[in-house]
Amino acid sequence: MPYKDIPNFPVSTVEGHDGRLIVGALGGKQVLAMKGRFHYYEGYSMQEVTFPIRVMYELGIRTLLVSNAAGGANKDFRVGDLMVITDHINFFPEHPLRGKNIPTGPRFPDMHEPYDHELIAAADRIAAEKGIRLVHGTYIGVQGPSYETPAEYRAYHTMGADAVGMSTVPEVIVARHCNIRVFGISIITNMGISDTPETATHEEVQEAANKAQPLMTEIFKGVINNA
Repeated sequence: MPYKDIPNFPVSTVEGHDGRLIVGALGGKQVLAMKGRFHYYEGYSMQEVTFPIRVMYELGIRTLLVSNAAGGANKDFRVGDLMVITDHINFFPEHPLRGKNIPTGPRFPDMHEPYDHELIAAADRIAAEKGIRLVHGTYIGVQGPSYETPAEYRAYHTMGADAVGMSTVPEVIVARHCNIRVFGISIITNMGISDTPETATHEEVQEAANKAQPLMTEIFKGVINNA
């Protein structure tokens, strides 16, 4: 169903994000999929960006799988890698839980395990069985929409980030506030930290993401079966 037909849902303005909510079944599990997401850089508030997670919680979703395209901040990575997100750094200027606490969780939710260890272990097993290269790392969420400078990539890497992107962190924080388990993958679409930094365009990022998507789909299918 189109987002515009869902009350209070924002509408994605990003090229390549169709803006539809898909309901169905996969591997014997009921699933809800977002075809396109909302970003802080589009001008939405954090409450609007994370509103779909609140809707998912009310619909009974208890496991959230997230994906994103990200720039590599780890020299051991290469374009096309699938990075399992093991932790994140929230570098957005606004927090999604700022304001009155919604009683899906406590005022000060614990974030010691934002990404579920059991689901990560399941992904590693699936990747080993299918011969898919997986790397692990920390994702830093920044507001965008400009891509990062070489100095910013170096700074984020010094802070502990392996990949840099403009999404995901707000949704994960709200999901954990709702006690929803989370598994996440970043597709490394360009390398921002290297001896010769690469130019990044939206078209190139989309192309790299599309090439890696079939492998990510295999991982997601296996994780859903194990969820």
